[in-house]
Amino acid sequence: MRELAVVNASPLIYLSKVERLSILRLLAPRIVVPREVFNEIAAKGADGTNATVRALRDNATWLHVADLPVSAANSIVSWDIGAGESAVIATALANPNCPAIIDDALGRKCAKTLGVELFGTLGLILIAKQRGHIDSARALLSELRAQGMFLSQSVIDRAVALVDE
Repeated sequence: MRELAVVNASPLIYLSKVERLSILRLLAPRIVVPREVFNEIAAKGADGTNATVRALRDNATWLHVADLPVSAANSIVSWDIGAGESAVIATALANPNCPAIIDDALGRKCAKTLGVELFGTLGLILIAKQRGHIDSARALLSELRAQGMFLSQSVIDRAVALVDE
């Protein structure tokens, strides 16, 4: 198993909304949230009322907000993606065997192009189902969709077919 994974804002926000942040730990025992990602999340709501910020505090033993001394290389900057995605990809590149957890399409394309091992929220849900951590991928994906995550019905149908639902 990997020792470390790095996560972007969208997976944190949506998994905290459905109280399933622990699914992140299926990739690694320690999950890093770059400071840029934390700042992006905190800006979305008042510190005391933001569910994701509270979840980060509540899971501080394994979910770490970190000021990492990693700067985005020109190969990342040239993609013109957000500061959070850039920090996630830079962190993954600086730490061998450290996958990135990103949902943003352009961020995923950049990471893939640069050879970063990549996962998204949808993929994590399928892993959770395969490993018996959840009963129904379809139900959890529907819950995420109800919380505002963009997932078309056809994407959900194709995904759950991969785990025999």
